[in-house]
Amino acid sequence: MATAGNDSFIAEGMTPPQRILFPPEKICMVWQQRQSAGAGLRNVGNTCFLNAVLQCLTYTPPLANYLLSREHSQACRQQGFCMMCIMEAHVNKVLRSVSAILPLAVLRVFRFIGEHFQLGREEDAHDFLCCTVNAMQRACLSASNDLDISSQSTTIVHQIFGGFLRSRVICFSCKAISDSYEAFLDVPLDIKVRGFAVVLQDMAASSLPAALEDFVTPEHLDGENCFQCSKCEKNVAATKRFTVHCAPKVLTVCLKRFDYFTAGKISKLVEYPEYLDLRPYMSQADGEPLLYSLYAVLVHSGVSCHGGHYFCYTKASNGLWYRMDDESVQLRSIDTVLRQQAYLLFYARCSDLRIGERASSSLAPSHAPSFLSQCVASSKQAGSVGPQGLTGRTKPGGHQRLPRGNESRERIGPRTRGRALGSAGRDREQQHGPDRRGGEKNKG
Repeated sequence: MATAGNDSFIAEGMTPPQRILFPPEKICMVWQQRQSAGAGLRNVGNTCFLNAVLQCLTYTPPLANYLLSREHSQACRQQGFCMMCIMEAHVNKVLRSVSAILPLAVLRVFRFIGEHFQLGREEDAHDFLCCTVNAMQRACLSASNDLDISSQSTTIVHQIFGGFLRSRVICFSCKAISDSYEAFLDVPLDIKVRGFAVVLQDMAASSLPAALEDFVTPEHLDGENCFQCSKCEKNVAATKRFTVHCAPKVLTVCLKRFDYFTAGKISKLVEYPEYLDLRPYMSQADGEPLLYSLYAVLVHSGVSCHGGHYFCYTKASNGLWYRMDDESVQLRSIDTVLRQQAYLLFYARCSDLRIGERASSSLAPSHAPSFLSQCVASSKQAGSVGPQGLTGRTKPGGHQRLPRGNESRERIGPRTRGRALGSAGRDREQQHGPDRRGGEKNKG
């Protein structure tokens, strides 16, 4: 049996799938076509969040390669709404156009992507990303019935974006170990110190590695939050620790800048590297580096969740970086990319590490090593598989409707999706994304 972190459908402690819905060897992590950036996207009124997310997805190499092949639409038999068909049409149009286009295919199905979305109202980019990826996942599952959880994670969408966390609880009394596994499609990270309800700029995490380190730091369970040990047959003190058990091909990170209680924003610059080693945060922390290369950064510009604007930086198939701000597409340097107030970070996994060379999870230099310029995935990589016992959790593609309340009141933003939308990890507090109704004037 393969161990955690290896390129295999089966990781230690996890159940193999009964069916494999998409052959993992067909997922190509390297661009199959080299070209400059495609078209910008027109803003039809408060749609900057939608444009920025669509551009980040368009420049996700393994997803774009598949959609450009038009393989999905040629085989699709789904009646009505199919997010994969819509994304296929959108990506092909964007990458084959020069002048800015209207993302009409996506706008037409806006409410199908998320029933709580309303055209003309600015939405949270992370929420829209989660709903879009989940809609693609549902499309991949539409032709299959009664699939086990493990098999559901063998779609091309989950093989690209999906991974698994391990939650390990250790009883202080008897030292018994209890493991559970949770599928995720993205990882929301706290960037403020644990335990502080008020956003304090000087208490925010200074870097992505620091936030990841906090994510895997053990929590102490006691008092009202104690653990019911099956071996001791009583409530006991324990430690609980999350680690990445199966790493995704594409790692999507949300830096939780928006506070549930204050509606404030952590505007402090959080440094993030061009190349990230995920190995220290894996269940199996020993071994060769698990290197990821940055390819997209989504930015929220604004001082609070009540106003602002979304735009992004993406790395095109020619290896150059571009700032994509609605209709505008402009060439930028990697130094500029690494100095942004990032909200969402997108990393693609690399596998052609030279023997003996290791990536640091500290900030990389502005010049990338040449051997990393065309990172590739092993043809033997077989994606991730479903965990045992995901009781009480929504299957991949599930969606939790956002709370509404009095519609006449200002909506502070969607709460953190957490498990229901496939986001990983502990949500110590709810997060709210930007809502542009009120506060400073919205450019979106």
